[in-house]
Order: sequence, then structure tokens, then C-alpha cells
Amino acid sequence: MKRYIKTVIAPAAALLLGLASTSCVNDLDKAPISPKIDLEVNNDGLLNKCYANFGINGNGSGSNSDDDPDVKGFTDNGMTGLVRAMWNMNELPTDEATCSWGDGLQELNFAKFEPSHAWVKLYFTRLTLGITFCNQYLEVAGNEDPTKNAECRFLRAMQYYLLMDTYGNVPFGETLEKPVQKSRQEMYDWLIQELTEIEPNLSEPTVKSGSDANYGRVDKAACWLLLSRIYLNAEVYTGKAEWQKAKDYAKKVLDSPYDINETSVGKWSAYQLVFMGDNDKSAARKEIIFPIINISGKTASYGNSLFLIAGTFDGAMHANIDDPEGSNGCVGQNWIGLHPRTALLKKFFPNTVAPEVPSYEMPAKANDDRALFWGKDRTYEISNITKSAEGYGVCKFLNYNSDGSSHADPAFADMDWPFMRAAEAYLNYAEADARLNGGNTTVEGTKILNKLRARANATTRPETSSYSLNEICDEWAREFYFEGIRRTTLIRFNLFGGNTGYNWDWKGGEKAGVNFEAYKNIYPIPLTQIQSNGNLKQNPGYVN
Repeated sequence: MKRYIKTVIAPAAALLLGLASTSCVNDLDKAPISPKIDLEVNNDGLLNKCYANFGINGNGSGSNSDDDPDVKGFTDNGMTGLVRAMWNMNELPTDEATCSWGDGLQELNFAKFEPSHAWVKLYFTRLTLGITFCNQYLEVAGNEDPTKNAECRFLRAMQYYLLMDTYGNVPFGETLEKPVQKSRQEMYDWLIQELTEIEPNLSEPTVKSGSDANYGRVDKAACWLLLSRIYLNAEVYTGKAEWQKAKDYAKKVLDSPYDINETSVGKWSAYQLVFMGDNDKSAARKEIIFPIINISGKTASYGNSLFLIAGTFDGAMHANIDDPEGSNGCVGQNWIGLHPRTALLKKFFPNTVAPEVPSYEMPAKANDDRALFWGKDRTYEISNITKSAEGYGVCKFLNYNSDGSSHADPAFADMDWPFMRAAEAYLNYAEADARLNGGNTTVEGTKILNKLRARANATTRPETSSYSLNEICDEWAREFYFEGIRRTTLIRFNLFGGNTGYNWDWKGGEKAGVNFEAYKNIYPIPLTQIQSNGNLKQNPGYVN
């Protein structure tokens, strides 16, 4: 059985039953209450909770893991997961995705968010809650084991990074005392120092299987990849570029045992295996550096993998050519609401309309295994963004097992969410290489990008040729679409708020696209946080 941490730390499912009393947030309209949890808590269970904040919404169990949520205030507890909130905030305002549902998502589609917006509050609360769990563990057990200490500090750093990337100037504290607001520069400096300090105490990079005792635990490769990501975005965060450091840390990951999966199984491509129900056991596991664990029947949640599997499918779509009565590998989970914008489809079909074919025929049409879109009986253009019947489908995320085996609970996901994967190091390296070379890759950068494209059976170039930064930006979309990072990428390429040279369908709320302000490159601090913490000031451009 997959576990967050086996033997030395309680199984993932067990933490849901044993830590109900650690829920810290009673209402989205309140600041997180004092995290001084005056209870006796099993230290290993608390560390497990620090991991679980990335994947589980609350303290239920089995098929009710979203019951008793950590973050209350939404009518649907399943909405409150970290990955789901991260995805909505970082995909919906961009050139990749739209959502036809309500629940405040239309404002995100159009980049029309304000300090009182529900998702702005939710994501902020989920991240600060996760940081609270980590601070709690470090206070009560931080001196017990240097490796566990380093892992917890990494989890805290990751959530502080996401907070800084999204909200800019954020509340900060390494203890359970009331936090104070730090600038992006101060947060950047702290993150670099923190990750550098913990690196020696993390485990050596090791490809793991779902049956391994340490599966799901972060190691040095996760630390290197996060450092590479932070350095790649350093110019956005601080005004000073750090391309060489981004490249150096990406190279550390490239030289580690982790690598992109290049093994296909039957009808499933090597790329597809990364996003399937047995990605903890198949050859794809070597690509996933930080998996968010899903165990159907044990840690069922609507907040990460299932959200993407079900949210992209309707009942008429069947990604498995041999299972025309099936859909996405999850029984009865077809929510259809998440669609690709035509701007994303054009990354694969720049000179023609994407064909109206099933997803298992689309890659051959695009000459790219990553073009996992459903066009049959769907409309290419979205004329009404609130209608789920409009727009192509995305068949990237599946719950089928590549070996044909079944799941303990077929209604829920076993696909571990690839929160960090080795392909990012490839693109970090290639982009940093190009930026250091006047905007075009060197021989080494071309080699790296060729290998990534070859995995997808896409065309490659002679090593003496090069890829431009514009082409690399498009490659980020082709490789990582719908994985929750596009907003950060567009900002780094000066193609998000304030840009006037790049347009996409429904940008800013108009079908033909309209520019929106540069200040929206940073989300507002939630109004409730401003009201409850006198140390916090609102980000420029927003009115409380």
C-alpha cells in the first residue's frame, strides 16, 4: 500500500483518524486562529499532517476524506484542497484553461479578482495553515531527527514559496507567534538561505516505488528543483536575474537518479504514464520527484488528482480506445467544466484548427504525444464560457492503470499528483541556457530540449541549431499544461498582466481578449487577513 511515510511515520490514512483535533481554521472569513494547539499530538503523525496538507482537505477517512475539512466556509468541502486552489489560481487567468462552473471561478477566468474573492482567501488560508502545521511540528519535535526536521522545513519553504509567488508581500513567521509581513525580496532571501541550510540533511536522491517505506518523502532533488525554480524567477521577485544558478541547480537534478520517463506500455505513451493511476509503480515513478499520494478507498479526495481527472471529462469521452463505455478510469466521475483555451490548442496546431477527433487520435495529428485533447463532438471555439458543452476536452489525467489492473475504489483516484517532476529541470536548464546566451539555446540547451521533445515523439533539431525563448515559452505550455504553473511562466516571460503583445481568447473577460493591468501579476492579500492582522498592508493596485 502507498503511504505518506511508512514504518517510521504513520500511514497516510491513519493520520486522518488520529489528527482531527489539529484542524485550525473554522471559517474562511476568519484569520487562522492561534496555532497554539494545546494537545498531545503524536510527532510522527503531525509530520504526516504536514505532508497531507498538500493532498487531503481535512480529517475524514476513506471515501469521506474531505469531511471535517481544515478550511471551512465553502459549500463544497472538496473545493478546499491545496492543489485544486493552486490550479484555479494559476491556470484559469492564463492562456491555457477555462472553467464553466460558478463558485467564483468566472472571475478567475477573466483575471478579475479582488481582496474579498473567495478563492483568493481560500488559497491563502490553505497555505498559511500548512505553514502552521510545519511550525507546530518544528516547535515540538524539530530536534528529534535531522532528516525529518529538514523535510518539514522543506514543506514549509515550498508553501512559503507558493505564498510569495502568488501574493508577493506575505506574513512570515518561523514560530507560532503572530507573523509579520515580509517583502518579496526578504522572502526570497529567506527561502534561499533556508533551502541551502536544509539540503545536507535531506536524504540522497532516490527513485522510489509506492511500496517503499519512504515513498512520498522529499529528498535533495526536491530541494534542488525548488532552488532552480526560485532562481529562474529571481528577476521577477527581486529585479536581479540569477540564470546561472537556475541552470546549475537544474543540472543537479538532471545528474540525479530522477529523469523523464521514456518507457511506453502498450497503447499508453511514456508521457501518459506520468499521469495514470499506477504512476507510483510504473516506469513513470522515476520522473516524479515529489508525489502527492492518492490511495482510492483510503485517502479519497476531491482536491487534487480527482479534480483534474473528473473535471476535464464528460461521459461521452473515453480516453481508452479499448474501453468505449469507460471514460477516464474513475467510475461515475465526469464533471466536465475544465477546458483548454484555443490559445493552448494552437501551441500544438499553430497553422490549422485542431481536428475533431478522439484523444487517442490527436497525438498523431499533432505529431506530439502530449496533445491529449478530445475534439470529437466538441466545439473548438468557446462562445459562452459558462457552458460546459463548449470547448475541447483534456484527456491528460487518467485513473487507468497502465498494466490493466483495477483499483480498490474505482470511484476515486489512485493517480499520484506529480507536484514536482524531472521534466521541469529540463525546461529550467534550457530556458536559463538561452537567457545566458542572448535568447537562444547553446548546443547543451538544445540537447536537453531535444531529449524532452523526443520523449513526446515531437520533432527535434540538429544540436548545432537552437531554440528561442519564444519557442521555450510555448514548450512550457506543451509539456506542463494544466499542471498549475502557467501564470508564473507567463509573468516570467512578461506575457501576463500589463503585456500588450500577447493575446488569447477570453483574456480579461472578452472573447477576443483584452489586456489587464500589471498589478495583477500579484494577487491581493485577502481582505479578512488585512482586517485581522494589523501587520499586513494591501498590495499596490487593490482597494480593501
